[in-house]
Amino acid sequence: MRRDRSRAVNDRSTQGMRVTCQTALALVLALMIMGCSGMPENDIDPNKVTELARCPSSPNCVSSVEEADDSHYIAPISIQGDADESWQTLREILGDERSFDIVASSDDYLRAVATTRILRFKDDVEFLLDRAAGRIDMRSASRIGYSDLGKNRKRLESIRTKMINAGAARSD
Repeated sequence: MRRDRSRAVNDRSTQGMRVTCQTALALVLALMIMGCSGMPENDIDPNKVTELARCPSSPNCVSSVEEADDSHYIAPISIQGDADESWQTLREILGDERSFDIVASSDDYLRAVATTRILRFKDDVEFLLDRAAGRIDMRSASRIGYSDLGKNRKRLESIRTKMINAGAARSD
């Protein structure tokens, strides 16, 4: 009798763990599918872009075109030296990173898709060169979800640091 009760308790415990594992697996698979679907590619002509879009209200976007007191704001890259050389350095930095795929570019606009390593989420990253002002405006936004846990800001700050280390940007 005691053995039967013990076996029944173990069977219920094993069944509960199995359901928990199945639920966790289903959640991970759903996140992976959502992360891979994203938005359709943006077909904007890179030669016609004159400004970057504003961020939505969700916290999964940062941009240098937002107001400085806005939580979405990130400072633009301040160019050091020749603007065209700095622009080329930016292209090389993005080209060297496996997580970036440049999908549109012109003499003063660059759009890339950044793919996160584990769950393969896709984020849209844009840069706009303002030669007269000596800066590169930038924007990074997640395609899906509400929060990015600071990933977009970290991504752009990393690019800024690489530009500074390459001597193509100032650390204002």
